[in-house]
Amino acid sequence: MSGTKITIAGPDGPFSAYAAGSGPAIVVLQEIFGVNHVMREICDDLAGQGWLAVCPDLFWRIEPGIEITDKTEAEWKQAFDLFGKFDIGTGLKDIAATVDYARRAGTGKVGAVGYCLGGQLAYLTACRTDCDASVGYYGVNIQNRLDEADKIARPLMLHIAEQDEFVPPEAQAQIKAGLKDHPHVTLHSYAGRDHAFARVGGAHYHAEDADLANTRTRAFFQTHLK
Repeated sequence: MSGTKITIAGPDGPFSAYAAGSGPAIVVLQEIFGVNHVMREICDDLAGQGWLAVCPDLFWRIEPGIEITDKTEAEWKQAFDLFGKFDIGTGLKDIAATVDYARRAGTGKVGAVGYCLGGQLAYLTACRTDCDASVGYYGVNIQNRLDEADKIARPLMLHIAEQDEFVPPEAQAQIKAGLKDHPHVTLHSYAGRDHAFARVGGAHYHAEDADLANTRTRAFFQTHLK
């Protein structure tokens, strides 16, 4: 199932998003590569499962419509440059606007799922918005945002890659210690897995653990959004 480009009215101006499907909504939060083929395929897959999937262009203030891959050194350099210029606070305002749009366009309830940068944003979406349920895959820098954990009032699931090159063991230990007893948070760790183990076609893709994480995510959203 393929989707279409839409426009969302944000607090700082309109920005584009990719949308597919119908039903309860899931906001898909991008990696550092923009709303690229990988993100659109995730949306299309969710649409095929009976969801309205919406992936906002969170880099629109820096370079609207950017979409790159993880296949070349030049693209990695470009992606990290975008990541360095990205402002978390303004990005969360865009996510909140996307959640509001998705709540109106769907059937009422809204979830969020994010990867890499989007994994951190999924955590912060649980902290700062009224999103009904959030899931983060191998989120970066969450250990630096644990002071916001007391704001989490709705279900949050985090998938942690134990060999994540961008989230070292000490950071993972901080995340687990800070969140393991939180009543709204569920943590899953994947031994031997590196960053982006769920990205189909990526260097660290691991089909078995990607399927396990995605199965857990589907069940989580079925429980909390339907």
